[in-house]
Amino acid sequence: MSGTPTLDEIARAVDVAARTITQVMDPTPLQYDVRLSGLTGADVWLKREDLSPVRSYKLRGAYVLMSALTGAQRDAGVVAASAGNHAQGVAFACAALGINGEIIVPTTTPRQKRDRIAALGGHHVKIVVAGETYDASSAIAAEAASDGRVLVPAFNHPATIAGQGTVAAEATAQLGAAPDVMVLPVGGGGLLAGCGAWLSVKAPDTRLVGVEPAGAACMIAALAAGKPVTLPRVDTFADGAAVGLAGDVTYPLVAALAPDMLAVPEGQACSEMLDLYHTEGIIAEPAGALATSVLRRGPHDVQLAVTPGQTVVCVVSGGNNDISRYSEIIERSLVFEGRKQYLLVSFPQEPGALRRFLDEVLGPDDDVVLFEYTKKSNRETGPALVGIELGNPDDFPALLARLDATPIKAEVVDPTSTLYRYLV
Repeated sequence: MSGTPTLDEIARAVDVAARTITQVMDPTPLQYDVRLSGLTGADVWLKREDLSPVRSYKLRGAYVLMSALTGAQRDAGVVAASAGNHAQGVAFACAALGINGEIIVPTTTPRQKRDRIAALGGHHVKIVVAGETYDASSAIAAEAASDGRVLVPAFNHPATIAGQGTVAAEATAQLGAAPDVMVLPVGGGGLLAGCGAWLSVKAPDTRLVGVEPAGAACMIAALAAGKPVTLPRVDTFADGAAVGLAGDVTYPLVAALAPDMLAVPEGQACSEMLDLYHTEGIIAEPAGALATSVLRRGPHDVQLAVTPGQTVVCVVSGGNNDISRYSEIIERSLVFEGRKQYLLVSFPQEPGALRRFLDEVLGPDDDVVLFEYTKKSNRETGPALVGIELGNPDDFPALLARLDATPIKAEVVDPTSTLYRYLV
């Protein structure tokens, strides 16, 4: 392929990569989803990349690239940067091909992912924790590769893109026909570019949808600017898609595809993670729940419009989630859905003030789930941080109206504010 590959070149490379990837993995399941089909009226299928040998689709691109290395390149070894999933793909490929590798992971990478990298790569892999974001770790990896080792990019390489594109080829074969809509999570754009390139040649009528976390929507920013641009801030919560700069190889491919792009609040992905767990029994990581999250219904949700009867394939891209994160996942979900609110309340320093708040302000189905009270000397009021879990999020305006009818003064803490991050 040329340095800047075309969609046709990537599509042909995907067909070759599809044969290559069978050396190390069986096709991941394509499963009909009753819940999302019922919500939308469409026939929704889940491409379960969370059930790959490394619990994400990233093995595909890493193995395709590394299996094509020359003997001299294999002897020199490889270097990669990853927030966790690509690292596991590289580690698996290192062990399978007998190649030594150094993997740079950001400091935000969950320990569960670090442990899996070590287990998959064994003695072939050295893990280095450096950089606060994927982009910082990527720069460190590029510098490390200047000694002659081969850099294995997470998304920004034609071979990686072709490997990721095998997801679309595989799903189409399993379905027996191309889907009407294919929904893909987006980080740096490798999966979107690879799948989109293959579909643009094999099934040009398939609607392509890319979904980014709102706190790391680098591809949407690139498409708006007409070139990759660095985001001023990246929310690393959806670590599998927390990329601050779209690739200079992936971007022109995605721009040529002109997919529908959606930015999903991280809280919405959390709500979908919980539904996937409770209903389907799927343990998805935040990035893994992005694609299905846009099929949710609710007044606060970013929604994907699909027509009843359409065939929709959503990629569950990864299941490498650290169980210790579930308390934060539940918190983000409740706040996003409006079921949990925080108030800074100034209680009068007099007997019965708290009782009045409980009796006159709270509704019958509301609970106080956090109360931090600090009494200051020589003050007529004492500030308290109060967390309230609502029985019905639509009842919050009525709660505020009841609060206004009392002498108690309060301020709602905006969950997007610096104050919220500091207090909560």
